[in-house]
Amino acid sequence: MSRVTLSLLLTAAGVVVAQAPTFICNPPLFSLQFDYPSGIPQQVEPQAQGRGPQSGYNVCNSTTQNQDSMCQTALVNHIDDFCLWAPPTGPTSIGDSEADEVAWCTQNKYGTRLIPEGTITGIQLLQAPTYNMIFAFVDQTKLNMFANDTGGELDPRGADLCGNPLGGLLFSNNLPLSGNKDNSTYTQVGDWTQFIGNGIACMKWCDPKDPDAANYCYNQLDRVGIDYVCPQNAQNGTFEVCESDPMQFPGVYVTNGVTTSYTQPPESLGPITTMPYSASIPASSNCVTYQSSDLFAALPTISGAATSGASSGSGSGAPAAATGKPSSGASASGSRTGSASAAPTGGSAQPGGAGALRASAFATVASVVFAVAFFA
Repeated sequence: MSRVTLSLLLTAAGVVVAQAPTFICNPPLFSLQFDYPSGIPQQVEPQAQGRGPQSGYNVCNSTTQNQDSMCQTALVNHIDDFCLWAPPTGPTSIGDSEADEVAWCTQNKYGTRLIPEGTITGIQLLQAPTYNMIFAFVDQTKLNMFANDTGGELDPRGADLCGNPLGGLLFSNNLPLSGNKDNSTYTQVGDWTQFIGNGIACMKWCDPKDPDAANYCYNQLDRVGIDYVCPQNAQNGTFEVCESDPMQFPGVYVTNGVTTSYTQPPESLGPITTMPYSASIPASSNCVTYQSSDLFAALPTISGAATSGASSGSGSGAPAAATGKPSSGASASGSRTGSASAAPTGGSAQPGGAGALRASAFATVASVVFAVAFFA
């Protein structure tokens, strides 16, 4: 049995014993497949069951392109063309808003909110053979978050398999194995993870054609934190794209030649104060640096994160072709290697995590049994 399958079984079993979600999405959100943009439903989770219905919508175009957009379809392509999940109103915390997060993007062609100018103060895009990862330094107050919010993890599962945000979809035209790097063909990503909080954010999306996609985008380490899920050597004030060796699967480490899988303990056991291993940063090379003004010149200056009508859409239902790789202001930098020790975030990091349970009380343990059977 694979580590992912075993972990999901243990998670489901633990849910039954401890704080069972009263509704399980069947089928799970991450298994649903839609064509972008024409095949997307208005809402993926419209039913008033469990935590539903979702607070936003998935059909997004020029009519929804403004700073009050409730679009819950995100695109992640390149260093100058990506979205982050963040709260629709605030200031608030990720723990309190995880089901309701909306897409904030760097391009005005997806029917979403725009990330305000000055939010991103440094960014690194690591392009590995089977996944991509963006790590950014952010002013999270511009994204409706408390300045001191330690944040949490967002992913397409959640305790009830309905996702956080609820019904949130992710697409990309930059997937190493899917052959869609023509900047116009979008593939749905079923395995992804985003951390945001403490002034940093990480978005990692894994190629669905990789059999290890769920391992690289493993999302059951929300209390351990970003350093163990998104190892990198990004620096605030630097904007760069690098090729990267594959990282070790999050939660998997080798000691004296023995490979071990770490299982995050339940929150009821208290804060995580120590870890049995240190996260290793994969080697990166062929780094190209940019100026912020070359990447994000079109972002709006907004006095408040939720200013109605601060930007207007100019696209139609289907987005224009993405820029692919930025074409100006770039300079090459040398190759890099490195390994770093990452301290555990402890129990105070990611309060509530992305697994906070808000399900209503009418579903049964049979739903959990389905979830176990689904992954068996």
